Amino acid sequence: MPTLYALKPAFQSTLRPLVDMLAANGATANQVTLAAAFLSVAAGAAIAAFPEIGWVFLLLPAVLFVRMALNAIDGMLAREHGQASRLGMYLNELCDVVSDLALILPFALVVAFPAWGVAAFAIAAILAEFAGVLGVAAGSGRNYAGPFGKSDRALALGVIAVLVAADFALPLIAPWIFPAMALLSLVTAVNRVRAGLAAGTA
Repeated sequence: MPTLYALKPAFQSTLRPLVDMLAANGATANQVTLAAAFLSVAAGAAIAAFPEIGWVFLLLPAVLFVRMALNAIDGMLAREHGQASRLGMYLNELCDVVSDLALILPFALVVAFPAWGVAAFAIAAILAEFAGVLGVAAGSGRNYAGPFGKSDRALALGVIAVLVAADFALPLIAPWIFPAMALLSLVTAVNRVRAGLAAGTA
């Protein structure tokens, strides 16, 4: 199914000059991976500390975009500059989960969103990524099937954060936003498992 992940090659082309410069100056893929996680956790902690201050949620769209760029950069450093490693693989997947949790869970402190819905989305997002990475263990490779992958989640969270910062009232649909995203994430997990199984029998 279509996903914003399809735009990644064009995004990488834009970032390539920066990646080459970072590599020339000794930056490593693992350093970039850890920096993305640190940024996400710091932003999530700041939002969680002051959830009543709406504008603090404006941190989230900016951080999500920077995190997306850093995630692309660490992958390019690994693949195109000979920095791929087993440690990098573990860091990449674990830091993604930590970052997702750090940026999703603060929404549970917003009165308009039921905490159970936010928690359900956080869990479903992890399951979607787990289903994708299990393709490697199954021998079919990392799977990025949609409809609600990491880039799609980032866009949705960024939009929601802007609405929260603008104090935009969503009394009728707010309770269902995160449960709906949880459902989309579960569909994504199922699609990734199915794609992995199909690739294994091809």
